[in-house]
Amino acid sequence: MTDETTPAEDNIDPVLADAATEELETLRAENAALKDQALRYAAEAENTRRRAEREANDARAYAIQKFARDLLGVADNLSRAMAAAPAEDADPNAVKNFVLGVQMTEKELQAAFERNGLKKVDPARGDKFDPHLHQAMMEQPADDVAGGAVLQTMQSGYELFGRIVRPAMVVVAAKGSGQAAAAQQPYAANDEDEPGGSVDTRA
Repeated sequence: MTDETTPAEDNIDPVLADAATEELETLRAENAALKDQALRYAAEAENTRRRAEREANDARAYAIQKFARDLLGVADNLSRAMAAAPAEDADPNAVKNFVLGVQMTEKELQAAFERNGLKKVDPARGDKFDPHLHQAMMEQPADDVAGGAVLQTMQSGYELFGRIVRPAMVVVAAKGSGQAAAAQQPYAANDEDEPGGSVDTRA
């Protein structure tokens, strides 16, 4: 019989072969462990994302709930005021108390707005026009307000945490306005009143 064993097979050290097999099994075990760890990390990341999304939704819902709860007191006061509305022939004190109640309700409403980050945009006469906060509805000439400035607020605006919700609708002073205000300035004199302000060019 002929020996079919190749010379290469004869040269393999059984100890090295066992070591290689053992190392291969170790690598396979480590690979399986890493795969399992990666799957756990992925599942944990997904759970974290879902939890963060749920908490964000809860926070938004709570903010709306808090805002609604603050407005309930305003609604109650307004209902009481309307229930106590005086008749047409009521005495002046009843009318005065009714107006006072409505004013207090409006004040409480603004306070509820501010507690929830909603601030009123109500420019005063003469304030600089801000296109980010104001919306010009029309122009009118004025003597005491410079051209381009706010002349009158037709409807107040509101901003929520610095972001405009509704711009204030305003009337803007027309170009060339503010002549009376300019005349009151101490340095608004004409050039011809200053020494050397006028030169006779006739020769």
